[in-house]
Amino acid sequence: MFFDLDEEGREDLLAALQKRDAETSPIEALRLFAHWAIAEQRPYICFFEGGSERFMETIRSSEALKARARAIRDELTGMLTIALAKAADRRQPDPAANLAATLLVATWEVAFLEAHRVFHQSRDIKKANKAFLAIVDQGTRGLNAAVEGSPYS
Repeated sequence: MFFDLDEEGREDLLAALQKRDAETSPIEALRLFAHWAIAEQRPYICFFEGGSERFMETIRSSEALKARARAIRDELTGMLTIALAKAADRRQPDPAANLAATLLVATWEVAFLEAHRVFHQSRDIKKANKAFLAIVDQGTRGLNAAVEGSPYS
């Protein structure tokens, strides 16, 4: 129950890959998804409202919740690995898909934590959203470099 919006986020993430147009790479579709989710204030990305600081502190102080957050991260990486390979019509195991998914999830994790830090200091949702998207964009540039020449870039 603590991570109850996880499934909705996964569904939207998969839809972004599946509904992208042919000219949009899978990596770019996921970057655009992050921008869309912020613009639409999807509930799984509204990390700066209500009890979000209490939510983060509760996770930080609970070994069980930290373990569940790590498990969710690993599950998301696995799901994205499969979805990316499928989007590029490649078979599993595909190391390039695994690399892309791992780097993408790590980027979003750093972006999420930085956005929370910015909000905690400034109390400004727009600044926090901007920090989140800046790191997503920066990480996407690195991710594209890492998978250059593959069907994911």
